[in-house]
Amino acid sequence: MRVLATASMLTVMTLFSVGTAEAKGCIKGAIIGGVAGHYLAERGVVGAVAGCLAGRALANRRARREIDYGSRVQPRGAGYGAGQGYPRRDYRY
Repeated sequence: MRVLATASMLTVMTLFSVGTAEAKGCIKGAIIGGVAGHYLAERGVVGAVAGCLAGRALANRRARREIDYGSRVQPRGAGYGAGQGYPRRDYRY
């Protein structure tokens, strides 16, 4: 009875302390890593952890690449004075 009460309290405390998780890439990586770890080395848990870490790293890299830099770049001539454009080059002698 004491073990059951301890286990249930631990479960309740764990569930209340869990917030929203940012699991982009982690779930897919854990599934793939768990299956690969199970079939290749009979270590499914280790494969799932490694897959989660790798999937999270790849998701972070993809998120950094998708930053919209166009909204921060001003068009030519939007600064001080009138728009100048490129100087005209005349190569006549």
